[in-house]
Amino acid sequence: MLLALGLLIAGLVLLVKGADWLVDGASTIARRLGVTELAIGLTIVAFGTSLPELTVNIFSSLTGANDIAIGNIVGSSTANILLILGIAAIVAPLAVQTSTVWKEIPLALLAAVTLFIMANDQWIDGYAISELSRTDGFTLISFFLIFLWYIVGMQRVEDGHEKETRTLPIATGMMGAGLLLLVVGGKIAVDGAVSIATFLGVSQALIGLTVVAIGTSLPELATSVVAARKGKADIAIGNIVGSNIFNIFWVLGVSASIRHLTFRPELNIDLLVGILATIILFIVVHTGALHRRLLFWQQRSGHIIERKEGFLMLLVYAAYLAYLVWRG
Repeated sequence: MLLALGLLIAGLVLLVKGADWLVDGASTIARRLGVTELAIGLTIVAFGTSLPELTVNIFSSLTGANDIAIGNIVGSSTANILLILGIAAIVAPLAVQTSTVWKEIPLALLAAVTLFIMANDQWIDGYAISELSRTDGFTLISFFLIFLWYIVGMQRVEDGHEKETRTLPIATGMMGAGLLLLVVGGKIAVDGAVSIATFLGVSQALIGLTVVAIGTSLPELATSVVAARKGKADIAIGNIVGSNIFNIFWVLGVSASIRHLTFRPELNIDLLVGILATIILFIVVHTGALHRRLLFWQQRSGHIIERKEGFLMLLVYAAYLAYLVWRG
């Protein structure tokens, strides 16, 4: 038991450090290309912070740990919104761009709803079992390619953005080292999580939805909190929304393409919580703007996630965790 716990902790530490190096290196390269901070958050940063989920899911698929593979993505997506954006908004109110409100957040909602439909073969099609097949995996990857095409069309920034002191060779080396740590950490984390679940007699789904999901979301947490403190709301928001899109369309797409993932109907509640979390985010980014218009307060404009709304998101996530413990 202690060995398994040590493996899990060591794996998560490697995941966090690997993602940190990869994000720093990739962000340096992206900024040298002069793209917007929102585009960086939605792509480079989101991809980097989603690599822990990707590596965990690849090893889970290869070893047949289906519940960890699915639970990790569903749990991470919920934690990204309710836990991480909640904490980031408490650190500093987050201004959200109009394009994010009306394009990226609805796209994240589409991803969650699409997963719910694809995973319920028994309920929708009357099949004997529910699973994410290889066909589903290729379809999810196709959605991901459409998302990338959308990002490519985003406007580039003008010259004069923050100057980078890190050289290209150093940034590339950081990316390579980060990827290596992510692969090693993902393998160790999955082994430790499966061992703990077996020892405690609890389901792999519970471990995937809690310990592994929160652990692999730590890179998003660190990135979004630091971005919020530095006033880089576009990176904080783009990181979370982009990660959720990556997680479902790319990570689960790749996982299902490797091996079909059997889906237990009991996880439908967790999928619905993920959909609800995205709807809450969509509502929250509107409530602040509406409140300010009603009060004729123009000190801040646009869509903003306030601190009180961050606390509300954390309370919802705490209630969800309590339910998971009770169910598990």
